[in-house]
Amino acid sequence: MCFEDDGPSLSMSFTRLLSTLSLVLVVSAGNLVQYEQRKSAPVGFTSKGPAGDDHPLTLSFGLASNNIAGLHEKLASISKPGNPDFRKWLSADEVKSFVAPSDEAVKAFNSFASANGLKTTSTSPFGEWVTVSLPVAKANKLFGAKYTNFTHADVPEPIMRTLSMSLPSELVGHIDVVHPSTAFTVPNTRPRKSIQFDGAPKREATAPESCNVNDSNPGNVLTPACLQALYNIPTTPATQENNPLLVTGYANEWAQINDLQSFMKEFRPDYPAGANQTFLRLAIDGGTNPQWPGAAGIEAQLDVEYAAGIATGVPLHFLTVGGWDFSKALFDTTAYVASSPVPPTVMTTSYGDQEANFGPALATKICDGYAAASARGVSILFASGDGGVNGNHDSGFNCGLFVSVFPASCPYVTTVGSTIGFGPEIAVNFTGGGFSEVFPQPSYQTAAVDAFLKTIPDDFPKFNRAGRGYPDISLQGWNYLITANEEVGAVSGTSASSPTVAAMISLVNDKLLAAGKPVLGFLNPFIYANLSVFNDVVTGHNSGWRCPATTAAFDAAEGWDPLSGVGTPDYERLLAAALAG
Repeated sequence: MCFEDDGPSLSMSFTRLLSTLSLVLVVSAGNLVQYEQRKSAPVGFTSKGPAGDDHPLTLSFGLASNNIAGLHEKLASISKPGNPDFRKWLSADEVKSFVAPSDEAVKAFNSFASANGLKTTSTSPFGEWVTVSLPVAKANKLFGAKYTNFTHADVPEPIMRTLSMSLPSELVGHIDVVHPSTAFTVPNTRPRKSIQFDGAPKREATAPESCNVNDSNPGNVLTPACLQALYNIPTTPATQENNPLLVTGYANEWAQINDLQSFMKEFRPDYPAGANQTFLRLAIDGGTNPQWPGAAGIEAQLDVEYAAGIATGVPLHFLTVGGWDFSKALFDTTAYVASSPVPPTVMTTSYGDQEANFGPALATKICDGYAAASARGVSILFASGDGGVNGNHDSGFNCGLFVSVFPASCPYVTTVGSTIGFGPEIAVNFTGGGFSEVFPQPSYQTAAVDAFLKTIPDDFPKFNRAGRGYPDISLQGWNYLITANEEVGAVSGTSASSPTVAAMISLVNDKLLAAGKPVLGFLNPFIYANLSVFNDVVTGHNSGWRCPATTAAFDAAEGWDPLSGVGTPDYERLLAAALAG
């Protein structure tokens, strides 16, 4: 459904990259209807031959929700400034009334499972996900599949996937997605390419003595103090306890409390003693977070340290999600957050993969999960990617290829790009941005995106002009000092920008709650309705950090652009607009 009655639909879109994935409804042998098909596995995955017939396989079925269009409409209403029900966020039961599968879907699936001797288990609180365990041979027969073993250098164990998936005709319209099937995803973390640790033992802080925010050449590192000065972020502690900020961790990226405490001691010496120098560990899917020496992940430390270092006194939670199946980790996270009795008010994530590697069906189901969590009043922020217009393809081999990244492209999350320099800020060449090939342009950004599209020359490479444009906003993303495994070093990436913005939103929420007002929740309609809150970024070219500057890519412009979004937020103006709403 649309964000406004005359806006474009945000229901499942089957716009796709024809070279990698197609969705077709063609009746095949027997009563099977081909549902998903991929010509080949994405680059980086290697086939190791058919999976053994007797090998056990667990399939997750995303049942069709009874009123997902109604959820979209409700979220549009409660997140749009000026509406009578603005920021009247929903309870878990209210969200469930939209997301829970329809009676018809449940009946059809249970009948199919019973007829084929399958035992089902509900794996989500709202019932929209169910699992079935069966041998590979039976899965191949029931779903017209050919499950094959694949390996990837960044995944520690083989995975089973199929290049084609069909559904029995009686399940068509009742099943949104089957997983694993044709999705090949890897949880790419953002900052690895720019780690600048020297490998030496822990040393003294290397932060500058002061940050001149009017200096166009500010030096080579950023600290919480620099960010506070640049964006007018207060250092006074938050006061509200019911305002948790959630950092997500995937792919065995673990956060060390000792490193966080060292970081706070060195880079926030003004911090109240003992306040917010730890975090509450949460876990799903068997996630762990060991504290042994050397276990700290660069991504995890960056995220928790700048969440804590900026959001003074805000309760910090770290959700560690087990396993290497990134797609499953994402939809399990959305179900966990959307159904939580007390959800976080802000969530930040610094992971993603090519949109095409998920496929439209799975991406849409996961994105709807973020819509459900957003309706609970959660501000969900994602890093936009570090491959420039290439998305996560930052190897330099595909310079000039426009690739969209998910979940950054989901219209129900707020996506954050990166800038560099203090005066004026410039969109970094690596900042991910572009237009979705799956999700249509949401009406909350129509005017802003249309203005940008008028700046594109006629001979510009083709891209999906009707797609959801991202990022939405941006923030500094170059050379953040962090502490990891008892070393101090600098990292760069949009994954630095996202937790910092999340921390700013948490501080605004603290003031809203103290004033008896609801939290910001789903941010995007508010953002595009309050452009004066943001510092416009008009310079930059996101060709990618390893590609020549002359490579075809987007250029920053006045107003919104697919590098910096609508610009970087000023805390004081953001707070004033939030309180006025």
